[in-house]
Amino acid sequence: MAALAVCADGAVAQGLNPVPVDNSTQLSIEALIPAFQPDSVSPTVSIRSVAAVAAADSRTPESAALDAIVDRAIYKAPRKRVADFAMTLRDVRYRRAGRDPSTGFDCSGFTHYVYNKTFGVELPYDAPSQYRDGEKIARDEMKMGDLVFFQVRGHITHVGIYMGEGRFIHSPSPGKRVRIDELASPYWAKRWAGARRVHGFS
Repeated sequence: MAALAVCADGAVAQGLNPVPVDNSTQLSIEALIPAFQPDSVSPTVSIRSVAAVAAADSRTPESAALDAIVDRAIYKAPRKRVADFAMTLRDVRYRRAGRDPSTGFDCSGFTHYVYNKTFGVELPYDAPSQYRDGEKIARDEMKMGDLVFFQVRGHITHVGIYMGEGRFIHSPSPGKRVRIDELASPYWAKRWAGARRVHGFS
């Protein structure tokens, strides 16, 4: 019967040759099987990543890469998960009404995508509705992952995700790409409208 070995990452190796044993020599189990040396492996192996192997033929490299990013973030604190996933989308181009990284994002399409992929939250698709839908918070209460809004002549026109330390990530405008900006910069400071917390986050 062929020998069967299971690797640390779940791979199976078959057909290992049996080790010849000299009856005149007593061999210990330690001599036959090298001592197990655990790798420094993150415990964040998800069911999704295992199931993805079986479905790999039907998926694009881009979707597989995004799934892997989400999987690696699953065990992080919720706010850290939102911020880290948003950072993986830096440099995705702006596209009006865009809702996917393959085509581009507008500002609210970006925030919708981040929350949908990390938590399955269905935010509204436009910035004014996201502003009305969220829980109002004071500026000094903002935490990483909260939504920040901007206005022109009293109308909500833009939204981004607060990253902490006075910075936010967003999809700015046509011809530009997802990037990080400072809330204190003159352009954004004079357009500040307020912050909102997605329901369910403390």
